Amino acid sequence: MTNETWGHVLSELQKTVGKNNFTTWIEPLEFGNLTDGVATISVPTTFVGNWVSRNYGDQILRHLAHAGAKVQRVEFVPKPNGAVHAPAEAPKAKRAKAKPVDDIELPGAPLDQRFTFDSFVVGKPNALAHAAARRVAEGGPVSFNPLFLYGGVGLGKTHLMHAIAWELQTRRPDLRVVPIALGAAGPILGAAHLAFS
Repeated sequence: MTNETWGHVLSELQKTVGKNNFTTWIEPLEFGNLTDGVATISVPTTFVGNWVSRNYGDQILRHLAHAGAKVQRVEFVPKPNGAVHAPAEAPKAKRAKAKPVDDIELPGAPLDQRFTFDSFVVGKPNALAHAAARRVAEGGPVSFNPLFLYGGVGLGKTHLMHAIAWELQTRRPDLRVVPIALGAAGPILGAAHLAFS
């Protein structure tokens, strides 16, 4: 399989998964090789590999097959130390020293400064979610882990996710917080997820 074929697969995936999901989840992927029907794809982290495998693995397999690759299975392999390679088109630069694991850029959506607890409007449909989000943002142990926000459009899932992230960054600057947009789970429902370590 050639880089041109992989480029075609990426182009088709962008059409089906949307720009934001493509940028967050698909763009960091790098085609490794195709051996005995197994396509090996490098991913920045195990978390990204598991998420892409669950959510886009079948689509990637289907697009590879449609592009003419004799593939039966796709395997996502984390790059050593989460190293992210520059795109093939980028000019070669001097090699920098490897970053410590704590300094590695994690993929995720940027935080929106407008979405804080102070600007959140609490109503009957989102009062429980707001209380749970506040509890998580305190940074202590909680009886519910993970917190998964799920509901109709406009109820504040994304707002609460960002508010938690802002609050945690203020209270616990030692944490690395990554908001992840999961997109719509149906015609009017969606989900929001936040990862921190």
